[in-house]
Amino acid sequence: MAFGAKFRRDRSLLIMVLPAVVLLLAFVYLPLLGNIIAFMDYVPFIPIEQSPLIGLANFEKLFANPAFWNAVSNTLQLTVLQLLLYFPVPIALALYINSLAIPVVRRFLQSVIYLPHFLSWVIVVAFFQQILGGSGAISQVLIQNDAPGLDVLTNPDIFKLLLTSQIIWKDAGWGTIIFIAALASIDESLYESAAIDGAGTWHRFWHVTLPGIRPIIVLLLILRLGDSRTPDTLG
Repeated sequence: MAFGAKFRRDRSLLIMVLPAVVLLLAFVYLPLLGNIIAFMDYVPFIPIEQSPLIGLANFEKLFANPAFWNAVSNTLQLTVLQLLLYFPVPIALALYINSLAIPVVRRFLQSVIYLPHFLSWVIVVAFFQQILGGSGAISQVLIQNDAPGLDVLTNPDIFKLLLTSQIIWKDAGWGTIIFIAALASIDESLYESAAIDGAGTWHRFWHVTLPGIRPIIVLLLILRLGDSRTPDTLG
C-alpha cells in the first residue's frame, strides 16, 4: 500500500496522536537544544548568543570539584542499597500475601501496603519527622522516661539507610501488587505436580514460583535501576 493511501486510511489516528507529539517535541526534545550552554561561559543576564563558547572547560571544572565525586559516590551507594534492601521486600510481601487463605485479609493487606505509594514525598518526610525527629514521638517517649532523646533525621551516618527505608515504606506496595499479579498467572497445576513429585516449599519456590515471576523481576529491576532515588528526587 502506498504511503498516501496509508496516510488517508490512518489520518484520524494521526490527528488524535498529533497533540501528544507536539507536546513531546515542545517540552522534551526542543529544550534539549539548551544543553549547549554546558559548552559556553553562560551569563544569564545577556543573550545566549553573546555567551562565548569555551569547549569542555566547564566539564574540567566539574570533574576537578571533589563535591562532584562525593555526589557520584553517594548516588552509587544509594543505588546499591536500594537494590539490596528494597528489591527483595515486594517479592517477600507478595509471597506472604499470596499464601494467605482468607481473601478479605489479603485484600486488606494489599490496600494497607499500597496506600503509602499515593503519598507525596513531603508527607512521607513529615511522617518520618513526627516519628524519628528530635521532637518526634520516639524521642518524646525516651525523654519522658529519663533517657536521652533520639534524632535520627539529623544523623549523617545513617542518612542513606534512612532514605532507603523511606523508599521501601513508600514504594514497596507498588512492587508487591505487581508481583501478586505475576504469581496469580502461574498455573496451579505446576505446584500440584511439584508437590506430587515430593518437592517441598523451598523447591516449589525455586523451580516453579521463581521462574514464573522471573520476567517481572527483570522488568522491575530495570525500572528500579532507572528510578534510583537520590536526594534531589525528594522535591
